[in-house]
Amino acid sequence: MTEDGAVIAAEGVTKVYAGNGVPVEALHGVDLRIRGGEFTAIVGPSGSGKTTLLNIISGLDACTEGEVRLAGRPLSGLSGRELSDFRRDHIGFVFQAYNLVPVLSVEENIEYVMLLQGVPKRERRRRVSEILGMIGLEGFERRLPPHLSGGQQQRVAVARAMVSRPDIILADEPTANLDSSTSGGLLEMMQGLNETTGMTFVFSTHDESVMRRARRLVTLHDGRISGDVRQ
Repeated sequence: MTEDGAVIAAEGVTKVYAGNGVPVEALHGVDLRIRGGEFTAIVGPSGSGKTTLLNIISGLDACTEGEVRLAGRPLSGLSGRELSDFRRDHIGFVFQAYNLVPVLSVEENIEYVMLLQGVPKRERRRRVSEILGMIGLEGFERRLPPHLSGGQQQRVAVARAMVSRPDIILADEPTANLDSSTSGGLLEMMQGLNETTGMTFVFSTHDESVMRRARRLVTLHDGRISGDVRQ
């Protein structure tokens, strides 16, 4: 974390894609600082650069110019293995497609990152049991993802993202495939977890219900930040 409490610091971030030989500037000189414990939504029309920014913040993609620091560490200074380990230990991901492993049970999906971290089995099981209670899925430990509803799968995805206790949860359109009722319940759960754990949540979204619940709205337009409002 930096001196001003920022767990995410993007400075002058520019991203240029050279598809078909024609350069396309997806982000242009983006400066963004997000403090620990914030509940922030990055919003804007399709093609505004939301997902690109989220991918760069997470280290899944690299910026063409500029720098990103997470928890005070510049991502550009990390090797591929170091970056992978850093993501594993500091970032939780929630995707609109859930990305659960279909042949693994709910319990196995949730504990997977902890397994990679070397967390002992007893502690893994304790954390899984605790977070299943938090998300209202007690008794679902042995279920496989194909036997869960969309809302239940997304709850498992949120649990998997959080159970390893990362500094940051990055959620790319997490409610896109959910009905309004399921979406509302998931957001209420995530907001409650943010308040009780202090984890930092950053959403990329078109969903107005996410925007209403966010305490900060960062608006992107044509790859530039056009608005930054706390509410």
